[in-house]
Amino acid sequence: MPQSTPYVHRRPFALAVLFGALLLSLLVVPPAAADDGPGTPAGWTTRPAGGGSAGEDARPYVYLEGTPGTVLQDRLSVTNPARTPLTVRLRGDGPAGPWFRFAADTVTVPARTRADVPFALAVPRDAVPGGVAGEILTAGGGEEGRVPVRVRVGGPSLAALTVEDVEVSGRTIRYALVNRGNAPLRPRLSVRAEGAFGTLLDRQARPLPLELAPGRRVELTEPWPDAPALDSVTVRLRVTAEGGARDEAAASAAYVPPAPVTGAGLLALAFLAVLGARAYRRGRWRTGTSAAAATAPAPGPDKQPAEEERHLETAGAES
Repeated sequence: MPQSTPYVHRRPFALAVLFGALLLSLLVVPPAAADDGPGTPAGWTTRPAGGGSAGEDARPYVYLEGTPGTVLQDRLSVTNPARTPLTVRLRGDGPAGPWFRFAADTVTVPARTRADVPFALAVPRDAVPGGVAGEILTAGGGEEGRVPVRVRVGGPSLAALTVEDVEVSGRTIRYALVNRGNAPLRPRLSVRAEGAFGTLLDRQARPLPLELAPGRRVELTEPWPDAPALDSVTVRLRVTAEGGARDEAAASAAYVPPAPVTGAGLLALAFLAVLGARAYRRGRWRTGTSAAAATAPAPGPDKQPAEEERHLETAGAES
């Protein structure tokens, strides 16, 4: 008797294979939304040139270093993953923005291409040594990219600081600080005020909450809540900073209350007028006495015997 062949359920197995293939195809095939079509390209990037296509070992920013008057060169990468060309506009921004030079203000990057765009940075001949920041802005397709640029200008560092336009008004001291050097400074300030009877204010040097960039001028105020009501004062400001920068300036002011001192001033003037009048009259009296004595007639020769006779008569009466 022939052996019977076991029954195998092939239909569920075939359905499982078909379902797995369909799922795999859904994972591999990109969605329809990924097709850019004829519209505006999107998803492009810009960064400093260098590193792999996926961004490995990419520089976080462009770093350039040179002396005044030199021209520095580098590149930035614009990646266009779309299926249509991309046109981007280039310009510099920030403190170092005017130093950037581009071969063209606009660059067209083909579809699915990464283009390295060269640029130059011309350091002005009068640039002060130190660090300067800037950016390269790229705009296109309704998007914008930024590439940070750090520039180090070489040369000797000079620290110079001045305090100017000191003014004392009521309970406020006004002044201005100017960074005359080429290095950023963190100034320290001390204040001293002298009056007619001694020191009125003595504030030791303390750091001000600011950093003064080269060439920057800032106007500040110093409060003086216990300023005198009646005095003539001289306020002296002294500023210092790292690198040996220092300067000082002074201003004078008279504190005179308006109403009370007006009457006192009039009384003082009246008192001085009385003293002056008395001195004048005393001088006139002394001058008149001296003049009378000088103009009195001297006794003549005819009057001298009469005086002698009176002395003789007096002597005879006593004897």
